[in-house]
Amino acid sequence: MKIKPLLSFIIGLFSFLILWTLLYFFVQNHSIPSPLLTLQKAWEIKDSLLLHTGASFLRIGIALSLSLVIGVPIGILFSRISWLNTFFSPLLYFLYPLPKVAFLPVFMIFFGLGNTSKILLIFAIISIQVIVSIRDGVNAIPKNYYRLMANYDSTSWQTIRYLIFPAIKKTLFASLRVSVGIALASLFFAENYNTTYGLGYLILSAWAKMDYAEMFVGILMIGILGFVLFSGLDYVEQHRKPRG
Repeated sequence: MKIKPLLSFIIGLFSFLILWTLLYFFVQNHSIPSPLLTLQKAWEIKDSLLLHTGASFLRIGIALSLSLVIGVPIGILFSRISWLNTFFSPLLYFLYPLPKVAFLPVFMIFFGLGNTSKILLIFAIISIQVIVSIRDGVNAIPKNYYRLMANYDSTSWQTIRYLIFPAIKKTLFASLRVSVGIALASLFFAENYNTTYGLGYLILSAWAKMDYAEMFVGILMIGILGFVLFSGLDYVEQHRKPRG
């Protein structure tokens, strides 16, 4: 890891621990353990903690990848083909505000009780966000840019590759950052059913046992997982160079 991301992580973690410590001393309630006790607990359960974190990371990674692979092309099509946008955008606007986590039992009925239903639930939650963001990003490209590409007899793929993709880069990464936040928030609910490993499962299991130190270990790891994902997106955005 390079110095800058590492330094950023240290600053973020240190700031979080300071706020946590202040809250601990201010509240003085056993349901909020001290950061030191929580870190000791994290060390005690480090082996299982890695499994819980890895399971959650895998579910989010697959759901985000599916949203990217499916949502970006659909968003571009909605922008470039007006009748698709006319007929399907109202459906997106209707589906977007629905609490899709409530459909987890339906996903379990159709896709089983394992990882598939949980991954597809997270995918369903964030894919609409990606589609709408990409569509709006493509719509923001000035029309004369397309005319300029047409003057050079550019193919549809060349227009997408050299005009649309560079133009929606910031929109795409902004959408992915929002999607990461939504995915992490949805993870807690999705991993509370028929799950052996996952940070959501760890948190709820610890809460049921009234093991608040272990519960806060799970909460802390979700924060660290979010930091890693956000930092990864920042790195890709800043270092990705277009291929000629």
